[in-house]
Amino acid sequence: MFGDLEWPTTTCEARAVQERLRDQVVRRDELTQVRRVAGLDVGFPGGGDETRAGVAILSFPDLLLLESASARRRTVFPYVPGLLSFREAPALLEALASLSEPPQLLLCDGQGYAHPRRFGLACHLGVLTGLPSIGVAKSRLIGEHGPLGAEKGDWTPLRDHDEIIGALVRTRRNVQPLYISVGHKISLETAVRFVLACTTRFRLPETTRWAHRLASLE
Repeated sequence: MFGDLEWPTTTCEARAVQERLRDQVVRRDELTQVRRVAGLDVGFPGGGDETRAGVAILSFPDLLLLESASARRRTVFPYVPGLLSFREAPALLEALASLSEPPQLLLCDGQGYAHPRRFGLACHLGVLTGLPSIGVAKSRLIGEHGPLGAEKGDWTPLRDHDEIIGALVRTRRNVQPLYISVGHKISLETAVRFVLACTTRFRLPETTRWAHRLASLE
């Protein structure tokens, strides 16, 4: 279904798609009860010629693996910071479409609203699927922030000029934080709360850890 969408092939076309779709992003809570939360990640084995997507469905709040899906596609879009969704989303959408039932929330390994055009991977997937989504990134793409406390659960806003675009969140004491941003149909405060609720003993949420395993399988 989603995997059969037509995708742009040039960077100019891709930026135009982001500009056109970004106004559809909803940055308020429109979630139903979350019972199935999805982690999404992508790997590029073989030098990047193949895109391998992994989707892990965990129960919430107990975080037990319920279902998983994967998809492999030939990589057709180049690596361009700020345009990674055009490289990763086709395979992720194919994997999502193969699930027995959709999740109520997506946790994406990548940016959401914390993006130069306010339309990172989590926003793109959220708008295309209609599902609430969160960007859970390991590094910063844009934005500045103030000091962050050392304890798990401490967080501070990530700003681009005068706009709050995300949050720097400590998911484990004295460990490098994560960059959390809205994807679709969720507020920033709720996004931070769900990421922390999905994080146990490690820096990354369990959703991301499971999805990474799937995307890395040979």
